[in-house]
Amino acid sequence: MASLSLLLVWFLLFAGEEMVMEEEELLGLFEVMDALVDDPEWAQAHPQPCTDTPWPGVECEVSSDPPIFHVTKIHIGPDILSPPCKSSAYLSESLLKLSYLKTLSIFNCFVASPVTLTTTLFGPFSSLEHLALQSNPSLSGEIPPSLGGVTSLRVLSLSQNSLHGNIPRQIGGLVCLEQLELSYNNFSGQIPMEIGGLRSMTILDLSWNEIEGNLPYSLGQLQLLQKMDLSSNRLSGEIPPDLGMLKRLVLLDLSHNYIGGPIPENLSSLELLEYLVIDDNPIKAGIPSFIGNLWKLKSVSFSGCGLIGSIPNSFSSLKNLTALSLDNNSLSGLVPPNLGLLPNLDQLNISHNKLNGVLQLPDDFIEKLGKRLDVRGNSDLCIIDDQQNKKNLSSYLEIPSCVSIRPRNGNSSAEGPPEDPAGIKPSWYESNTSSTSSWLDPQVIQFNLRLFDLFGVFPHPIHLFSAKWDDFTARMHLVPPRGPARFVLGRRKTTIMCNQQSLKVAESMGVSVSNNSPPSSSSTIRHQSSRIMRRKRSGTSSTKYPDMAKEFTLAKLVAATNNFSLENKIGDGTYGVV
Repeated sequence: MASLSLLLVWFLLFAGEEMVMEEEELLGLFEVMDALVDDPEWAQAHPQPCTDTPWPGVECEVSSDPPIFHVTKIHIGPDILSPPCKSSAYLSESLLKLSYLKTLSIFNCFVASPVTLTTTLFGPFSSLEHLALQSNPSLSGEIPPSLGGVTSLRVLSLSQNSLHGNIPRQIGGLVCLEQLELSYNNFSGQIPMEIGGLRSMTILDLSWNEIEGNLPYSLGQLQLLQKMDLSSNRLSGEIPPDLGMLKRLVLLDLSHNYIGGPIPENLSSLELLEYLVIDDNPIKAGIPSFIGNLWKLKSVSFSGCGLIGSIPNSFSSLKNLTALSLDNNSLSGLVPPNLGLLPNLDQLNISHNKLNGVLQLPDDFIEKLGKRLDVRGNSDLCIIDDQQNKKNLSSYLEIPSCVSIRPRNGNSSAEGPPEDPAGIKPSWYESNTSSTSSWLDPQVIQFNLRLFDLFGVFPHPIHLFSAKWDDFTARMHLVPPRGPARFVLGRRKTTIMCNQQSLKVAESMGVSVSNNSPPSSSSTIRHQSSRIMRRKRSGTSSTKYPDMAKEFTLAKLVAATNNFSLENKIGDGTYGVV
């Protein structure tokens, strides 16, 4: 300290009329730098830091009356290699002498000796706008409540330190604050309700702490907020509907907490949202359908949230989506094929769920994503290998081939047809086996067809059947309450043969049928005659009742049968399950 005073006296004697800084302010700068950098001759090397002997980490501005320089910025970081911080670096109380200081940023400087933020360090400041003390592992202690009195502060970044304690409620007094970043510390307690007073806030990052309790509803008052990252804490409760008021929000990250569901519908108003990250929370609810309305979404992640229900088709409207992670949940049902049509989707993880059926994503989509497509861990999900082009997609994706699926009871194909976990084998499936062959490598296709008696005899669902099939055709013969029905599934077309009574039953379910519909795709039921039926593989159907064929789409069949559910199974028979 004495050497700095002598240096200042020498500087004043020889500078004379050329002095451009106030004595007290210049001495304060020398003392602050002496406490930080490992260069005892820094003051001698930079006697006029604002003019003739500048240093890259110090910036000055000229006041108008009188015209004199004032230090407005001190920056120490990895972009300034010389001189380095001393091992015993600390924050000098001489900072109080720099009353015009607007920016103080110190990165990776306090790494050995313990440093704390004293309660008197920032109180008197009236000009400080940017305070960034980051990546300082030995910076510990609590945030002094007096910091809440620096009302000119616009940026407060104290991330990647060893700070602890509660976030002081006085922080709500920083009415000009635009960025609050306290990530990667050891803060605990709850988010203060007073945080809602920071109406100028655009960035809030409290991630990687030990903050607990519910999310305060006052967060909904931060109308200018664009980024909210509260991940990796101990937050609980539910997402407050007030967050739906954050109309400018671009990123919402609540991952790795204990937040429960469901996701409030109010979030449907976050029309500018691009990143939604909810990973590892016990949501235990369905994926909200409004997700498809947030058309600016680029990344959606619900990994490990205990999600139930199906993957909504509304995802298909997210044309900007690049990444979708729904892994490690309890999602069921089919994988929407339209996901493969999203033009920008480059990462899809739906592994370790309860998804079922045939994976019908386009081949070019599968090839484009490569290992960024993960569908493993869905025991009832299979894919049809492209035999014509010799593409072993099942091996590549590490899921079963639909052709190789065997029954759950362990019976081999010689003992009976294996089970089709997809719920329905697609009518466009082709096999190398000829159409005249017998039951070679048989498969099972399951329908859940609810037929109701029009005359009130059977008020409950009465038919649930599984039909054997080979590569060309399958058939099943059931006897409904008032007459037999014959069901035939062709290799290229799906056919239901029934008598008039059965047709009435189908129509009673709301299934639209037509005799004059034009030929359609392979998923459409075709009009055939009983003569064609007799050319097929021989069966045991009764000829007592006249047969007739009607045409309706597979989609209507799915709708009428609750997606071929097995919930109404009532018994087993020679041809399958009733």
